Amino acid sequence: MKPDDPLLQILACPLDKGPLHLVVPDEVLYNPRLHRRYPVVDGIPQLLPSSGEQVSDDEHEDLLKRMSP
Repeated sequence: MKPDDPLLQILACPLDKGPLHLVVPDEVLYNPRLHRRYPVVDGIPQLLPSSGEQVSDDEHEDLLKRMSP
């Protein structure tokens, strides 16, 4: 998945239905509102609520710095 992928415009967090942000080079989708990240496996976003994981406050700050605009 690339930062300019049009799919990013329509992807939403399965929990709060808000937008997700791509974090590169990790290739994860991140919801900064809930501090949750979702993996992208072989270019396919894994957006089941159970596939997301909560991140710590320190990791949240790091992910915010690396989010694509």
